[in-house]
Amino acid sequence: MKACIDIGGTKIAVSLNSGSDLDLVARRSEPTAKTGDNDALARQVIRMVDAACAEVGVAPASVQRAGVSSAGPFVIREGMVELAAPNICGGIAGPARGLPNSWDTALLEAPLRQRFRDVRVENDCVAALEAERRWGALQGVDHCAYVTWSTGIGTGLCVDGHVLRGKNGNAGHAGHMYVSDNDDALCGCGNIGDIEALVAGNAIARRFHTEAAALLALAKGGDVQALALVLSLCRDMGRMLYNMIITLDLQRISLGGSVFWHHREFLLPLLVEEIRGKLPALTDGCELVPAGLQDRVGDYAALALLV
Repeated sequence: MKACIDIGGTKIAVSLNSGSDLDLVARRSEPTAKTGDNDALARQVIRMVDAACAEVGVAPASVQRAGVSSAGPFVIREGMVELAAPNICGGIAGPARGLPNSWDTALLEAPLRQRFRDVRVENDCVAALEAERRWGALQGVDHCAYVTWSTGIGTGLCVDGHVLRGKNGNAGHAGHMYVSDNDDALCGCGNIGDIEALVAGNAIARRFHTEAAALLALAKGGDVQALALVLSLCRDMGRMLYNMIITLDLQRISLGGSVFWHHREFLLPLLVEEIRGKLPALTDGCELVPAGLQDRVGDYAALALLV
């Protein structure tokens, strides 16, 4: 058995894999720990894995390999990954962000290595990219990206068949690029007016005082004000996608995440329209597609790190 761990700004999901591709058992999910000491999240992960082992009747000590797909960015200290995730660590942007802790980082790899023999930690969108390239919509594509539009905004990038990681495994944090001069959108990273602060699921709730699902339901129902807001969100998100396409000369972008996935039929044409016709020499031939692993891409991301 291997432990598959998916850490997001809203929830943590854990499951076990017996060795067969896409065979996940004992899946469980909990809200991400954000209170107490900064090892609380790692302790939550270990407890959840042990509970999954109990569910299927295996000794926790027999599960010694762990793949961890986690929201970032990462900070490397003494060779170990710690999380400096804007939607988890309240010490980054300060009290104005509203998170219930003062963590600058959350411990992750060091506590997990005390529990597991082998641990591989990757940015969640890098892991999702690997899953989409192995089993999903990016199979056989050498110049591609995975993008999540969810609690936060993240990307995994692949050029010439090589997955990009960077010096600390943080390549792909396109959600923190500036696309607007908006001065009232505070991101958890401390930026004001970056793409995550403008369009992420938690940003929609803060900026417009309504949940993303409710806003999108109104827009799809023809509400003029809601539709105008959604078009502005797609304009900003489309600019990020355009910047990625022309910078990396991509063939295909696979899109997932809760905000996008539950409204994909409505949002996808709007995003395509933001790119269509702009610098065709670079944008023609790049397609936007829904994630091939559908709403399970997060579950399989951690598994992709272990096969």
